Amino acid sequence: MGNRNIKAVIFDLGNVLIDFDHRIAAKRIAKFTDKTPQEIFNLFFDSELTALFEEGKITALNFFSEVKKILNSKLDYTQFLPIWNEIFFLSEKNQAVYNLAKILKNHYRIALLSNINILHFDYLKKNFSVFDAFHNIITSFESGIRKPDPLIYKKTLDLLEAAPQDTFYTDDRAEFIEKAYNLGIRSFVFRDAEQLKRDFLGNGISIN
Repeated sequence: MGNRNIKAVIFDLGNVLIDFDHRIAAKRIAKFTDKTPQEIFNLFFDSELTALFEEGKITALNFFSEVKKILNSKLDYTQFLPIWNEIFFLSEKNQAVYNLAKILKNHYRIALLSNINILHFDYLKKNFSVFDAFHNIITSFESGIRKPDPLIYKKTLDLLEAAPQDTFYTDDRAEFIEKAYNLGIRSFVFRDAEQLKRDFLGNGISIN
C-alpha cells in the first residue's frame, strides 16, 4: 500500500488532534489574582516553569505552588485543577485528522508525540477518545525531554523501529518540524486536514 519507503507516521497532539487555548484558563484565573490574562498566559505557554512541568521535572503540586506564588493567587488546588484542564475542545478539523490516523493505523506504525504535562494528559485520556488511533504514545513528561530536543524524536523512531527517511511527521509548530527535518524525518507543518492529505499523498501515503 502506498510508498513502501514510508513505514511510520508521527502526529502531534495539540491543535492537530485536540485543540486547546491557554487563554481560557488565563481569563478564569485572572479573577483570583491581580495579574492580567496576558501575564497569566505568558506563564502557562512555553515558560520555564511549564517546561519543567512538561518534562516531568516537577510534580503537579509543585507546579501549582509555583503558579500560586508567582501570581499571588487565592486559588486552592481543587479550584485550580478544572481551570487548568478545561482548555481543550474538538473541532471538525480534529475529527478529520483522527479519522486519517485510524485509516493509516491499518498499514503503518502510528505514533503520537506530544509536549504535555501529566495533568493535561490524564484529563484528555478520561475525556477524549483519540488515543486508540496510535500504536505508540510518547509524552514529554514521561520521557523527561520535550520537542524540539532531537532525543525525543530519536526515541520515537526507536519505538517505531523506523529510519528517519522512512517516517512522516506532522506538527503545527514550525520550529518542531524544522528540528525533525534536520534529522532526516519527512516533516510537514500542519495547517488543516486537507493540507495534511495532500502531504500524505505527496509522500506516497495512501489514505483509502
